[in-house]
Amino acid sequence: MALVGTGAVAIWHDIAPEGRAAFYAWHGREHMPERVGIPGFLRGRRYVAVHGDPEFFNLYETATADVVKSAEYLARLNAPTPWTVSTVRHFRGVARSLCEVAASAGEGQGGLVATFRYDVDDAHAAAHRARMDGAVARLASSDGIAGCHLLIADAAASAVETAEKRARGEATEVPRWILLVESWDDAASFVAWCERLVASDAFAESKVRPSWAAYQLQNSRDRLGAR
Repeated sequence: MALVGTGAVAIWHDIAPEGRAAFYAWHGREHMPERVGIPGFLRGRRYVAVHGDPEFFNLYETATADVVKSAEYLARLNAPTPWTVSTVRHFRGVARSLCEVAASAGEGQGGLVATFRYDVDDAHAAAHRARMDGAVARLASSDGIAGCHLLIADAAASAVETAEKRARGEATEVPRWILLVESWDDAASFVAWCERLVASDAFAESKVRPSWAAYQLQNSRDRLGAR
């Protein structure tokens, strides 16, 4: 199954132990419903790591890439609720990208997802994107794979300073290129598949080997659930 829109917000983070219980309650009861209630936000998913780190990965799918730069989303980021402010101060090692969905293919939504974060210099970006257009569909047709998606971050939009970002109190990394691979296989088989992918030439234009981790779905909420 392809992603449900052509925009996405991708977020990775750890959580301090003393904030863990509050994080789960806040994210499920307030934050996820709030986000999918923003016009153009269609679905939110939270995952926890089964291999690698950071521990949590959050994906929000939006109707278009313009939605992640919209006035409605920015207004929400600049007016965090008291519960948001008290919770996000426990976040550690945050990476966040506001993205265009450059390619997306697949037959389903997997309970597992692997995230591959990497960088491609400007001289090779067009060639890499063109090659990945075909590679995404081929990877999505692999045994055990439910879907594959290429996201490209808008670096300027991702770097905008907001009240919510300031509440976290740490610098935020902005991964520029992101490959997401969803699986309906078991975790061990999927991790082995990912290790083979990293060892292949799939990321040939990348400056360095991708940083990757595999995650299991914990929570999912679509726009209908926000009513």
